[in-house]
Amino acid sequence: MILYGLPTCSECKKATKALSDAGHRVTLRDVRADPLSEAEWAPLIAEFGDNIIDRKSQTYRNLSVWMRESEAEAQLLDQPALMARPILTDGTRYTLGWDDAAQAVWLG
Repeated sequence: MILYGLPTCSECKKATKALSDAGHRVTLRDVRADPLSEAEWAPLIAEFGDNIIDRKSQTYRNLSVWMRESEAEAQLLDQPALMARPILTDGTRYTLGWDDAAQAVWLG
């Protein structure tokens, strides 16, 4: 299972702990330290659309007007930390965030 996120993200930490405790093997993909390519972003953007951008973040508020109006792909390639976190996948299923719905998918 891959968790796309940041090692400092509190939701990513909660998800990693809960999933590990449930017996899942979780690999963190730090999107800031190891940015995704356009090809790697494509299925995530296809799955979540514009919801993949965390518009409440300070990083988003600091974007130029031009960048804020750009497509999600351009925003993420420029500023990977704009990604709403965590994104989890086992290769067939995807979830965004660590809310009750995501927990139900991964923890049963």
